[in-house]
Amino acid sequence: MPQTNVLVVEDESIVSKDIQHSLKKLGYHVAGAAATGEQAVSLAVELQPDIILMDIMLKGEMSGIEAAAQIRAETNIPVIFLTAYADESTLSKAKVTQPYGYIIKPFKEIDIHTSIEMALYKHKKELEVLKERDMLFNLVDSQQGAAKDILFVKSNSRMVKLRLSDIYFVEALKDYVVINTLSTRYTVHSTMKDIESKLPENEFVRVHRSFIVRIDKIVAIEPPNLILENDKKIIPIGGSYKDDLSRRLNLV
Repeated sequence: MPQTNVLVVEDESIVSKDIQHSLKKLGYHVAGAAATGEQAVSLAVELQPDIILMDIMLKGEMSGIEAAAQIRAETNIPVIFLTAYADESTLSKAKVTQPYGYIIKPFKEIDIHTSIEMALYKHKKELEVLKERDMLFNLVDSQQGAAKDILFVKSNSRMVKLRLSDIYFVEALKDYVVINTLSTRYTVHSTMKDIESKLPENEFVRVHRSFIVRIDKIVAIEPPNLILENDKKIIPIGGSYKDDLSRRLNLV
């Protein structure tokens, strides 16, 4: 198995060397070391390491937080922050860059090892999810002009063909959406906006920030809810979606 390449960003020379020594003892490869935020960004783009250990409080014009934000904008390299400052204000600024962890100084080798392995695992899983989502959307896109009534969703590690006419409603659930048929639920890592863009506008309507329903499955409207056929599912109607729903249903 190839060694994990780590970029160390630390402005204290002694601390940097100590971190590098610990990394080598743990079996990691030190791809490079930077002492400033500007140098960190440059090396990250040039070396493309597997992960970056970044001191939050760097000397110079660019802080570790600013460097991490720029690295995130230009690459997909996970960053773990090193900090002796665990106060709420510092953490609030740092979390905006969506780091993969924090190591509080002073730290032990086990802290470095655990943080790196957890971050790499999380990053790997996120990449897998993105790949699966892209595959799903590519399959949907390929249907244009052909089988427009078909959607492919992942279920138990395989892609399952689902007819749009079988969908009752779609529900948002944190970082996932749940596609509901009369008898089955399919959980997909996506957003309501992305799913809505893949569903035919003449067949589906957004009735709430968390719900999209198939129009021909609606059997009654009892404000502030609507009711779906067969399973009698009750779906709330969001205030900002009432007018569009009325227009789409051709109310008289």
